[in-house]
Amino acid sequence: MREVRQMVPKMRERAFEHDRDSSFPKADFNDLREAGLLGIMVPGRLKGMGATFREYVDVAYHLGRGNGATGLIFNMHAGVTGALATVPDELAEELGAADYPARRDEVLTGAVNGSLYAVAMSERGVGSRLSKMASRYRRVDGGFHLTADKAFVSGAGYADAYLVAARSIENPDTISQLLVPATDGVTVEPTWDTMGMRATGSHDVHFDVTLPPTALVGGVEGITLLAAQIAPHWMVASYAAVYIGVARAAIEAAVEQANQRNLATLPSVRARLGRADAMVSAALSTLRHAASLVDAGDPDAATWVWRAKLLAGDVAAATTASMMEVAGASAIRTGNPLERLFRDARCGALQPATSDVCADWLGVTALGGDPYATSEPRW
Repeated sequence: MREVRQMVPKMRERAFEHDRDSSFPKADFNDLREAGLLGIMVPGRLKGMGATFREYVDVAYHLGRGNGATGLIFNMHAGVTGALATVPDELAEELGAADYPARRDEVLTGAVNGSLYAVAMSERGVGSRLSKMASRYRRVDGGFHLTADKAFVSGAGYADAYLVAARSIENPDTISQLLVPATDGVTVEPTWDTMGMRATGSHDVHFDVTLPPTALVGGVEGITLLAAQIAPHWMVASYAAVYIGVARAAIEAAVEQANQRNLATLPSVRARLGRADAMVSAALSTLRHAASLVDAGDPDAATWVWRAKLLAGDVAAATTASMMEVAGASAIRTGNPLERLFRDARCGALQPATSDVCADWLGVTALGGDPYATSEPRW
């Protein structure tokens, strides 16, 4: 979208300060709010943009070009709204969630009006593996009581509500998601001091809250793992767009610095730029193809989703490292955009699903096996 492309230069100007201070990119989100982009995945009937997943990945890609941290926070928000917007009413009815449409529309309307949503899934010691989480909820009079200690919560302290995954105390095999408003009983612990993606503000968040029945996302307990299977693009491929954008930003920064230093006559510099362009373009084409298959409901979409995430993490790391060699020793100085982009890109292979998990999923598929039927759950 043109509005997002126009935001990129200002986002880049602000990125150094946010990275240095590990501060939340408020101005970026003010611009996104003003452009109505917090409602990007909300259908037109609710005055949202009604974007397809294919359209979304292009927006996330350009946000990654501007500031990868902003792109990741935005991605978490879009994951909440996108998943809610695309679950068919018929499926909710089959699962027994009669009140789902009304509650969904309330949450989506909040996004159109500027509410920012965060995802609280990961925990210390187990990461994003839902099957290993310790967070618990139980039914009480009038709703649920939730106790959870979450890590890597991007946008912590600035989100209006958090999508929290937790296990039922009564039925430990049941994992559900609850949308928790930022209120009493939600405590942000400022723990985020990292190598890369410093401006995501992904602090630890502690929850000890009583919630109404409407907080249960989907209106039915136990649909979290099902959602990971029927909508893997929000759990896997949506991150990919941001990291491919980071890789493209590294090429653009390297080109600028090479021209400034009159390095364009060196064959080695041109070769590195050429290889990087081919790798990043191929990764983006893979992602766009995966997104188109998602929108079409194609049964091959899941495999392409995992391919896109694997390529994004690996290509981002390799490209930014190569672009630092294009620019030379000056690229390692604090304040050089390539130094930040290198650190940010390195996070791509580590962010769920990690590159190793993606490769294993694809390997099982290549061998003719069922990637969902593993002895050890991936989530």
